[in-house]
Formats: sequence, structure tokens, C-alpha cells
Amino acid sequence: VQLVESGGGLVQPGGSLRLSCAASGFTFRGLGMSWYRQAPDKEREWVASVDKIGFINYADSVRGRFTISRDDAKNTMYLHMNNLQPKDTAMYYCARPDDNYWGQGTQVTVSS
Repeated sequence: VQLVESGGGLVQPGGSLRLSCAASGFTFRGLGMSWYRQAPDKEREWVASVDKIGFINYADSVRGRFTISRDDAKNTMYLHMNNLQPKDTAMYYCARPDDNYWGQGTQVTVSS
């Protein structure tokens, strides 16, 4: 099982990024998936989820700015992040917590 995140980087406040999560080694289609993040010296925080039928939910801290999506044909999940703020700086992980599947993370840094 592999989850490989990409797309992180350094962006100025107000900027945008798109994170990708490429899944392999398991049947991605039909499974719920999530994004989490962890900032330095803080606990891991749930960001967003998309379940097996496409129902989507967001943490209050990102609702209206982040969009989660998936392409089952490509075994890939995305997180579109708009209007990024310094408080969004963290390592971002894609995951399927029910099966304890976690990626290695991609760093997002928001700074001027």
C-alpha cells in the first residue's frame, strides 16, 4: 500500500496550491479518503474527507477555501487550497485512517 503526496511548497498569503495523493496497492475506488495536516508543535488535525459515495466534509478552519476531490480512474485524490494563510502552514497527509493507510506528507509553507 502506498499513498504519495505531492504539490506542496512555499506560497505567499492569499496564494493557492493543489496537493495530489496518488494511491496504489489497494482498491482506491469506493473507499473514503481524507486529508490531515500537522503543524510544528501541534497535534495532527483533520482537514477534509470524501467518502465512498462522494459525500464531502471540511474542517471549519478550511471550509470555503479548500476543495477536496478524487479521480478514481487515476487512483488520485486532490486538495485545492485557495486564499492560503500562515495558519495553514503544516505537513499535509493523505490517509485512509480506517485501514491505517498514511502517506509520507508534503510540506506547505505560507509566508511572505
